[in-house]
Amino acid sequence: MRDRSFTADTKDQPFDEIILQQGELISDRLNMLRQEQYPPDAQKGLRQFSLAEVAYYLGVTQSTIKKLHLEGKGPDPETSSSGRRSYSAEQMLELRAYLDKHGRPGKRRYVPHRREGEELHVVSVVNFKGGSGKTTTAAHLAQHLALKGHRVLAIDLDPQASLTALHGIQPELDNVPSLYETLRYDDQRKPIIEVIRPTNFPNLDIVPASLELQEYEYDTPVALTSSDPHEGRLFFTRISKALDEVDDRYDVVVIDCPPQLGYLTLTALTASSSVIVTVHPQMLDVMSMSQFLLMLGGIMKTIRDAGANMRLKWFRYLVTRFEPTDGPQKQMVGFLQAMFPNQMLTAPVLKSTAISDAGITKQTLYEVERSQFVRTTYDRAITSLNDVNDEVSELIHKAWGRE
Repeated sequence: MRDRSFTADTKDQPFDEIILQQGELISDRLNMLRQEQYPPDAQKGLRQFSLAEVAYYLGVTQSTIKKLHLEGKGPDPETSSSGRRSYSAEQMLELRAYLDKHGRPGKRRYVPHRREGEELHVVSVVNFKGGSGKTTTAAHLAQHLALKGHRVLAIDLDPQASLTALHGIQPELDNVPSLYETLRYDDQRKPIIEVIRPTNFPNLDIVPASLELQEYEYDTPVALTSSDPHEGRLFFTRISKALDEVDDRYDVVVIDCPPQLGYLTLTALTASSSVIVTVHPQMLDVMSMSQFLLMLGGIMKTIRDAGANMRLKWFRYLVTRFEPTDGPQKQMVGFLQAMFPNQMLTAPVLKSTAISDAGITKQTLYEVERSQFVRTTYDRAITSLNDVNDEVSELIHKAWGRE
């Protein structure tokens, strides 16, 4: 039987009431699902990491970690009945600190925090069209950088709050403040530190999103035409100024921009050190991206003429949801690589049921257990994500002047 809550006669009911009712109904149902998966007092946890994963994230061999354990150095791993060792994310940080402290002088450093003279690196992930894998890209990049030892701040700038939901927060129910509280033009503005929340990943904090962010799109035109328009005219500096307040706390900021070219996106781009444009390799998506770039270029020129100082270290196109066996997709990727050989990330994000299935439970591939999937499916997906994120990490390090 069909759900009567969606089939009631609405011909005499105002459209705004219908939309509000159905929005509330969906929110209530989602909350019921969340209550089943995560009880009210529950904290979103994080799985253990295998010896192979720990070796990868630390950049050492498995034998090095085994030797440390046998010598009684570093944290004690959890050992299964079969003798397999695994570590928590917190223990990985302990191992990293130990290796960094006791490594040979002059050799590589295991704690990759910013060094003197290295500026906070801000990566904005953008696309004009939804469904391009933008939020998935931002989430996995932020978590990967944190697992690799960086201090990371993720900012959800999309009022739809998908990145926020992936980290266990439901804005309309948890009543969390968004970056709007820091961007707003009135005297109720809050410092960004008051809207930052920890996540289940050590070294990763998040600024949640909410529908309230949309108010910035309406407030900025008003500020531009107000009796004191100076502050509105410099709207593009507001995220940069907010990040100045926490500059010493983080190495990298990852911003998930909304899928539209509004004031939020422009403010994020002006604060950015680098930009990743996600591309689904199909004709309609690439056509949409073309229009996005044309509009963006024109608007950014206007903002630059108004005094914006946008100094990008790099920008790249990232192919997402790629199916290697799809002939037209392969052709489109070749088309893009021929046009932008220096701006295309080498590795694509493969389309995978592992990524989409993890998202059903509001998790990323770095959170779910490998045992929940067909191993080849999981391994193929995680290798794809790691290849992309390693490439981005290398670009960030090069921007800092590291070898």
